[in-house]
Amino acid sequence: MTDSVDDKTGHGTNDRRADGGRQAASEAGRRPADEGTGGRGDGPRSAGLVDLTLAVLKREYLIFVRYPADAVGGIVVSLLFFALLFYGGRAFAGQALTDSIEGLVVGYFLWTLSVGAYSSVANDIGSEVQWGTLERHFMTPFGFAPVAFAKGVAKVVRSFLLSGITLAAMLVITDTTLQVPVVTVVVVAGLSILSVLGLGFAAGGLSVLYKRIGSWLGLLQFGFPVLVAAPAFELGWTRFLPLAQGSSLLQRAMVEGTRVWEFPPAELATLVGVAVVYVAGGYAVFHYTTRRARRLGVLGDY
Repeated sequence: MTDSVDDKTGHGTNDRRADGGRQAASEAGRRPADEGTGGRGDGPRSAGLVDLTLAVLKREYLIFVRYPADAVGGIVVSLLFFALLFYGGRAFAGQALTDSIEGLVVGYFLWTLSVGAYSSVANDIGSEVQWGTLERHFMTPFGFAPVAFAKGVAKVVRSFLLSGITLAAMLVITDTTLQVPVVTVVVVAGLSILSVLGLGFAAGGLSVLYKRIGSWLGLLQFGFPVLVAAPAFELGWTRFLPLAQGSSLLQRAMVEGTRVWEFPPAELATLVGVAVVYVAGGYAVFHYTTRRARRLGVLGDY
């Protein structure tokens, strides 16, 4: 689900994506003189965060349209991995896996969401470093942090769409029926992956400072299945880890049909608190590492 970088050529696909990154950061900061003034030409309208978000969403849409094979390939890989997990587990575990198949489907759905959000943000920032377009984002009227956050939101939207398709295919493969209360699933899953988004910002900031840390970025993803499965261990302190509380509530929503307003307020407060803490922490790490990279003069180096 993530964009790949061709280190050998440095042009072609990556050039077009780099151009899209430059255009998305600049389109939100400039508008024609008569836009928003009724065509009178009284002067340019100042762009806001809404304009920035719309520009980044448009960029994400254009990338999806121009490179659909990448998105389809991500779905196919996810489904192949799930098929191996499902059929292999059924061969070894038999009825035990059948009895818990709903939990497996929900957990895998949340895992694909989290991996898509985390790797997209972290790898996208790393790609900007490789393409040499990172400094252009710092020169936008918004600064790099709002641009990066808007791009993270766009990646989350894309992950929801692709993971939703994966979820539908998993239900067909397993011949399982789940309840999908859209509002509850979007709220709970969205808050859950916000904490992962914070980890992605921290990893992206480290990639700005230390450049090549791809092995460490991949290593962190191996912990996501453990976090998703944490509620099964019934350890009270795990609810304060990324994904753990969200996984517990999402299981109850999609398997038992619990709606978001039916959850105890304390559990919802924990979910929101974990999301806020990890996003704030990830942003703090991102802000510190990018400032340090600027002081050391290595912001545009690779």
